[in-house]
Amino acid sequence: MKLICRSFVCVLLTVLLVVPVCASGGSGIEEALQMTAAAVSEAPPEISAEAAILTDEKGNVLWSRNADKRMSPASTTKIMTALTALTDCAEIDGTVKIPGEAVGVEGSSIYLYEGEELTVRQLIDAVLMESANDAATALAIACSGSVEAFAARMNAHCAELGLTDTHFVNPHGLDDPQHYTTARELAAIARAAMGHDIFAQTVSTYKKEIPLKGNEGVRLLINHNRLLKTLDGCIGIKTGFTKKAGRCLVSACERNGVLLYCVTLSAPDDWRDHTALYEWGFSRVTCVTLTEIGEQYTVLPVVGAAHPDGTQPGDAVMLTVDVKNTDAVRMTMPTDHPEIKKELRLPRFVYAPVTAGEQLGTAVYTMDGAVLCEVPLYACTSVAQYVAPTVWARITAWFARLFSDR
Repeated sequence: MKLICRSFVCVLLTVLLVVPVCASGGSGIEEALQMTAAAVSEAPPEISAEAAILTDEKGNVLWSRNADKRMSPASTTKIMTALTALTDCAEIDGTVKIPGEAVGVEGSSIYLYEGEELTVRQLIDAVLMESANDAATALAIACSGSVEAFAARMNAHCAELGLTDTHFVNPHGLDDPQHYTTARELAAIARAAMGHDIFAQTVSTYKKEIPLKGNEGVRLLINHNRLLKTLDGCIGIKTGFTKKAGRCLVSACERNGVLLYCVTLSAPDDWRDHTALYEWGFSRVTCVTLTEIGEQYTVLPVVGAAHPDGTQPGDAVMLTVDVKNTDAVRMTMPTDHPEIKKELRLPRFVYAPVTAGEQLGTAVYTMDGAVLCEVPLYACTSVAQYVAPTVWARITAWFARLFSDR
């Protein structure tokens, strides 16, 4: 009798790619993306920014201008300030006593009082929403002991991200010859920061209250990013301005499963720049779902499997294992991309034992013959191997059956 035992196989990789540039990967991916570059090669609207970039959430570039030019980031610096605090400070809800060095700092401020207490989370809110330089200074001292030590940590995190054209000397972004970044690397910092839930939640919040000198009142924080109100799908991130740097803006926008990031530096008309670039970008790309959650790929026979109830029936039985994914697999492509094909690279059957988590094969997606992604397929449950009984075990079983029949 043929017994059927079904178990799920997990796809542990969700792939998200955007043309026309692939930040990393094999030549096959790059070739495939180059084939579709024409779909997004049309020039975007005229923008005012001296440097700018539009990318997907993996860093693949849709369009750029002077993206590697070192420039002053102004208060967009605070993206890395918040990310460093969220990474380095063990107690996000821990209380911070405001030091005198953080009072009266030049520029944007929430007018901190020496000795008052706020949490690290509340200081991060003030840094990201009100762009408060005093809160950024207090946060740096609370996390690292000094502004200089905190700036060193900011630069260490940049190094971890592989950035080579970014250097910070303070947590607030006030001008300094040694304080610089590029549009490309600022976009990378933004993508990393948006991977932190608290950061993403804060930059998408328009209004919030935090305490004023304990119980004396409240401070109303209003997010400076007006795109949250005017741009469909905007979910953050940060504004900046000094006379030297000009208007700087980093934003993120999500529509129909596609997430894009935009950075403009020294942009007199930055609100319009971002709106125009997003309208251009979203009109040319779409989210393609390669697999839905739980979609079945195939069924594999398992040879030499033990009986699923744990007994040894005298012969090995043939079992089957479902090959399915548990995650949706999506990628972002031009709206008129060539056909994407799927090839299953799996054996005709597998031998027992099968161990949960064991990779059984891959699903390979190609476009015009070039590999876009390979999705590994893993077994989620185990199938035991049939072990033939010894001669003594067979004799014992025979006598057991003989006497049980009497």
